Amino acid sequence: MRGFWFGVYVSAVMLSACGSPERADAPAPGDAATAAPGGPVAGPGERLVPTPTAEAGRPFLRVNLEKIQWAPIDGGLGVQTSVIEGDPAKPGYYLVVNKFPPGVMSRPHYHPDERHAIVLRGTWYTDEGDVFRPNETVPLKAGDYMRHPAGGHHYDGALDEEVIVAISGTGPSGQTVLDGGARFGSSK
Repeated sequence: MRGFWFGVYVSAVMLSACGSPERADAPAPGDAATAAPGGPVAGPGERLVPTPTAEAGRPFLRVNLEKIQWAPIDGGLGVQTSVIEGDPAKPGYYLVVNKFPPGVMSRPHYHPDERHAIVLRGTWYTDEGDVFRPNETVPLKAGDYMRHPAGGHHYDGALDEEVIVAISGTGPSGQTVLDGGARFGSSK
């Protein structure tokens, strides 16, 4: 079942990334490249182009969640990450998986790029805004999706259980903590 949701997530990310600003030089809506029979069609003011990782000849990639190589995030209070595809610091598509230990959340921050997240395991607690209120967050369970608009102030993480979340976007990405302080904090 996990493989099914991962496939749904990747498909959603590829379709939702079509309206990003990096696509300004793409063919106009209605051009042959955007109006292939049965393919996606650009809406008013949008242009579609292939995703940055869609070049021919790339091998298949399979990732087993239980075998991911995790790396600690500096100052992350135990938060770990794994880059599955691309590089968030460079231009192009990226996919990372983050693991939050119980009781740890990111603090209010924003990203320069639009990001797409799906919960793979546990319940991920999220909120929007500039004030850190872990007890007033919105829970998202395994299989749930959330889009973070570019520049949208938010925070997220774990309360009582470990949480694993897949996050993708089109880099370069980054994170700016609103008060300039620590990137992560206690949710308890």
